[in-house]
Amino acid sequence: MFGRSRRALLATLTIALALALSSAGGPALAQGRAMPSDDLQAYVDAMQPGWNLGNTFDSTGPDETSWGNPRVTREFLQQLKAQGYRSIRIPVTWFQHMGPAPDYTIDPAYLDRVEQVVDWALQTGFYVMVNMHHDSSTWVIDMPNHHDEVLAKYRAGWTQIADRLRDEPDRLMLESINEPRFSGDWNADAPEYFRWLDELNTSFHQIVRDSGGRNATRPLVLPTLTGSPSQARLDELRKTITTLHDDRIIATVHYYGYYPFSVNIAGGTRFDDAAKQDLTDAFDRVHDTLVAAGIPVVLGEYGLLGFDKNTGTIEQGEKLKFFEYLGYYARQRHITTMLWDNGQHFDRVAYRWRDTALYDVMRTSWVARSSTASSDLVFVGKGDAPADRTVTLNLNGNRLVRIEYADRVLRAGRDYVLDGDRLTFRADLLASLTAGGDYGTNAVLTARFSAGSTWRFEVVVADRPVLGAATGTSDAFAVPTAFNGDRLATMEAVYPDGTNAGPANWTSYKEFGASFTPSYDTGDIRLLPAFFAELNDGVVHLRFHFWSGAVLDYTVTKAGTAIAGAPAG
Repeated sequence: MFGRSRRALLATLTIALALALSSAGGPALAQGRAMPSDDLQAYVDAMQPGWNLGNTFDSTGPDETSWGNPRVTREFLQQLKAQGYRSIRIPVTWFQHMGPAPDYTIDPAYLDRVEQVVDWALQTGFYVMVNMHHDSSTWVIDMPNHHDEVLAKYRAGWTQIADRLRDEPDRLMLESINEPRFSGDWNADAPEYFRWLDELNTSFHQIVRDSGGRNATRPLVLPTLTGSPSQARLDELRKTITTLHDDRIIATVHYYGYYPFSVNIAGGTRFDDAAKQDLTDAFDRVHDTLVAAGIPVVLGEYGLLGFDKNTGTIEQGEKLKFFEYLGYYARQRHITTMLWDNGQHFDRVAYRWRDTALYDVMRTSWVARSSTASSDLVFVGKGDAPADRTVTLNLNGNRLVRIEYADRVLRAGRDYVLDGDRLTFRADLLASLTAGGDYGTNAVLTARFSAGSTWRFEVVVADRPVLGAATGTSDAFAVPTAFNGDRLATMEAVYPDGTNAGPANWTSYKEFGASFTPSYDTGDIRLLPAFFAELNDGVVHLRFHFWSGAVLDYTVTKAGTAIAGAPAG
């Protein structure tokens, strides 16, 4: 696969067998047998797919539950393994458990607990990665002003961690630092930043290798500056790895998508050509700079930044297209992926996926492609006689097998027509599905293909939304909204002179979930304090865009903390 030699293919099979034996208590990797250095790519291949234990040991609170997730149990790890994951990244934040200078002693009880979970994960059959996580943004970031102190603390931390984990099996990897940075500017490529990161990475390498035991040959993971896959940062990491003359080094980057799409800002509501190209270019750079040079790469985190606000920040179908393509293209570029999950995806109590469609798409992408469509929403106007509705299928090498509704299979030619990649739902079908006329989703049609996961079309009855007048304060203001079955896609804000208003004033389109958020249960669109905090006093023109295509104008007047709003016109 991907042109690997027969020897590398044999190594992959050997690793898979060793993993199975280790789960059953057999020898091989479970007993720490060092792998030949030229098999490191096969090792990284065998890690696919991976998952992050987010918002747990990386929390900056007193223990692993302080950010809302339950204590990790052996049963949970077994349940996660049953989902098909083969590697787990355990982010760990250490500083709040470290004593004062000069020793910076890590609380032994905390080390014990981390080691216990690491052991459970290894015994479950996972490849495991442990790092320094939010230490990067809490004290390592101070390296420009406190270089010697930061370096001493960093070295003391890794000396203790490496000593504690030195005899763990080779399926444990150590990662030097998460998303390292030395200022609040994520885009800065200052020469000193690269120099300091090189110093951290090389210090980590020396400490771990000199600690002995299995650390002498353990795979070590080194990041780019901020975890970014930009060309300059990839080049600098490659320089560091080349200088170390160690063929047991894995590179890591993170990817959270094309920014406008990833957070739903600047009109980036869709996984369009720009979003797709950004992903393609990033993974091509990673492959050409590192993988092709013999340096294996792990995508240590991936997801969408908008998930920090809510997993609904990105419309469902557009979200699925992003994850489908990411999994597929990472596989093409020989990059192992590790999903960032802070508790939003796999329920750690019920042991089930909160979004099964997302999981199905990701799972398929590990080995094949799923088919998608230009949209998963089919709108029918309230009270209208439906017309034919056409969507474009992204077949991705598959073929449409059938479309189902409830317990019946729709008839091709009568209920729908497929012409190449154009799928048309007949007006009579839509009329029958929406005969009840209730606002919102009236039916879900499931398209099944020759391979991959299904694609679901929601047939939605909607009418033009209606906005109401309101008064309030900058801390609590909401636009009364009769959504009438429709869904909000995005919002624009401009001043009367046409200049952009509010946060991120490089665009008129505001960030979903940061400046505004719809509440379908309470029937309003909330304009959030962060929006008003960067808004001038006076009149502001808002424009709300809905997924049906409806566009509504609204005017807000700000006078200090007092806010008044009314529909425009």
